[in-house]
Amino acid sequence: MDLKNRPIWLFPVIAAVLAGLAAILLLTLSGQNPARSGSPNAAPVRMSGEADIGGAFTLVDQTGQTVTDADFAGRPMLIYFGFTYCPDICPTSLQVMAAALDRLPEAQRAQFQPLLITVDPERDTPEALASYVDSPAFPEGLTGLTGSEEQIRDAARAYRVYYRRVEDDGTLAEYTMDHSSLIYLMGREGEFVEVFPHQATPDQIASRLQQFLDNNPA
Repeated sequence: MDLKNRPIWLFPVIAAVLAGLAAILLLTLSGQNPARSGSPNAAPVRMSGEADIGGAFTLVDQTGQTVTDADFAGRPMLIYFGFTYCPDICPTSLQVMAAALDRLPEAQRAQFQPLLITVDPERDTPEALASYVDSPAFPEGLTGLTGSEEQIRDAARAYRVYYRRVEDDGTLAEYTMDHSSLIYLMGREGEFVEVFPHQATPDQIASRLQQFLDNNPA
């Protein structure tokens, strides 16, 4: 091919096509599905099976008591990683969780243990979590969990949660936290069942929770 005689505008087009193919290849090799995260109408992400998500953790609840994953054995858990200074995404996700649970009969709703695990242990002390999780807009019985930086890092790693500190401009707070926004459904013995993306609706989540209970009675 004689590249010297090709129109100049053709080179950016070729480069863009090659970049797109490389991105698709990278997503394919990494096991990611771009349709899951980009669509505002995305359904809950079905990842049942032997996914390597979840595991043992040792943290501190909003009363100051040390708890482990074993303390919740026998109850399916709905876990969200967030922080109390989060301006919108975290409270919205917890409200969606609450709305989904409210769609279940009381006896079924009571089987689930909702958990908020902070990604900001520096500010989210047990006292801070205690006042936060008590909000009537959040799920009834929501337990807040914090711990040392290492304990939070280990828990986030087990659940494949991304988070990092972002320095703010000082107008609202000293810093904020960038983090993934997912609700994890874990089985009665802590096994991974499913993850719901930020776009999942209360109806979608409630339907899946109902299906889980039907297939996994107490």
